[in-house]
Amino acid sequence: MGQTQSEGESEVTLQNIQELYRKFASECPSGNLHLHEFKKIFGINSSSTEEEVAYMENVFRSFDTNRDGHIDFMEYVAAVHLVLRGKLEDKLRWSFKVYDRDGNGCLDRQEVRHIVTIISKLKRQSNPGVKANIEDICERIFELVDKNNDSRISLEEFIEGAEKDPWVMEQLKLDIGPCGWFMEQQEKKP
Repeated sequence: MGQTQSEGESEVTLQNIQELYRKFASECPSGNLHLHEFKKIFGINSSSTEEEVAYMENVFRSFDTNRDGHIDFMEYVAAVHLVLRGKLEDKLRWSFKVYDRDGNGCLDRQEVRHIVTIISKLKRQSNPGVKANIEDICERIFELVDKNNDSRISLEEFIEGAEKDPWVMEQLKLDIGPCGWFMEQQEKKP
């Protein structure tokens, strides 16, 4: 999922939702998607790094809105809607929530470094020629986004910075691929 909505994005129809529910119910007979199943969807396994595991756990928690330790179908539909049809500001708010590991409402340098490291690694997997200096990227993000120079990025600074600067948007873009997984599920037959 990128932060911008693609023109070529497939429409999600009632039939798609019904099919998704059928698959959700068959793959999650308890009616809940648990963390280990969520990690499996996104390819997190025993060979994954600690950072990747922690990142996907944050993504999972961001979708588990009632904090009961699993994602039910309604939470899942809300997540799919955000991924496929959400507005840019909603996606940025969600991204910020994922990045804010300690939940204090601000991103510190450690949190930004952590997410830039993971995003850089994901970009290298899809394009091995991509090289990044994590410290330089983090420093530039803070220079461009931290308007009050308090070494913390608030939600408002984050949204404003990402909306106004394409480079910042590219550095902070979540691209975890649930849209592709959603469409792939439509093609699978049980």
